[in-house]
Amino acid sequence: MARTPEPFTDDEYAFLRHARFGELPPAVRPEERIAATETDARRDRPEPADGPHRWDLRHGGI
Repeated sequence: MARTPEPFTDDEYAFLRHARFGELPPAVRPEERIAATETDARRDRPEPADGPHRWDLRHGGI
């Protein structure tokens, strides 16, 4: 019968993470944190369509 492998221990997972990613930077302390604000327009959404006429101009309609 096939033997199932034993799961890794926490120490083994820690070693594998270190081998893959190297030394992690130190954690940011709460007093060193700043609030991030979004200043640029979002790039994950298309610009809103202004109406059928402009939509036709954009997409080659007549």
